Amino acid sequence: MDDFKYMVDESSEALRSISDGLDAKSPSYRIVRDDLQEDSITKLRFANYDDAYDELECFYGDLCCSDERVEYLIVSI
Repeated sequence: MDDFKYMVDESSEALRSISDGLDAKSPSYRIVRDDLQEDSITKLRFANYDDAYDELECFYGDLCCSDERVEYLIVSI
């Protein structure tokens, strides 16, 4: 149980440090996996929703329908 608490605390701290560096006046977006894992796409930050959407469109466009699909969500940060 202590390992889980450490992981949650570590994840919360990472998100806090990311959001601390952002200008509160300009909205920013990131892509989050539905399983909350990190990958090359989730590490990206976008100035607007459309840029994040375009990134996902390119990613999903390269997949075949038989590929195992990870679901992503665009969130404002």
